[in-house]
Amino acid sequence: MAQIPTLEAAPGQDGAGAPAKKGKLGLILTILVLLLGGGGAAAYLLAGGHDKDKKEEAAKSAEGTHGPALYVALDPPFVVNFEAEQLVRFLQVTVQVMSRDPLTIDMVKANDPVVRNDLLLLLGNQSYATISSREGKEKLRQQALEAVRKVVKGAGGKPEAIEAVYFTSFVMQ
Repeated sequence: MAQIPTLEAAPGQDGAGAPAKKGKLGLILTILVLLLGGGGAAAYLLAGGHDKDKKEEAAKSAEGTHGPALYVALDPPFVVNFEAEQLVRFLQVTVQVMSRDPLTIDMVKANDPVVRNDLLLLLGNQSYATISSREGKEKLRQQALEAVRKVVKGAGGKPEAIEAVYFTSFVMQ
């Protein structure tokens, strides 16, 4: 049977395998230190770039251009009547206002009576023929957006922060 050589010193050979053992241990420790140092440097550099991106995102969010969409439902739904070909017609519209700026959303809520008044006047002045078509509804939605922006501007807010007005229900009878 063949014997397998070991790194341990044979009896009578004081420290014969010690230099080889120290060399391998030193090499392993050096590699470990280099790996840990490289990993730490990479983490530092990556974290620094990530912080820069976060700062830029926070600055854009402060401008109100990014962030989650926030909605204000103007409840109860608007109900107006208008004439169409000698008939009295009714229109019921549920409206939501969208912005990404929480301060603007609060301003819309605080000025709800003014917003509702202006939208009621706008809706009541429509003709049946106009709002029967998709193009007419889109035009009305754009006019509603301008009306809400006008109220926000009059209250000292940023009208451009109101991004959209949506009709979530539109019923004509």
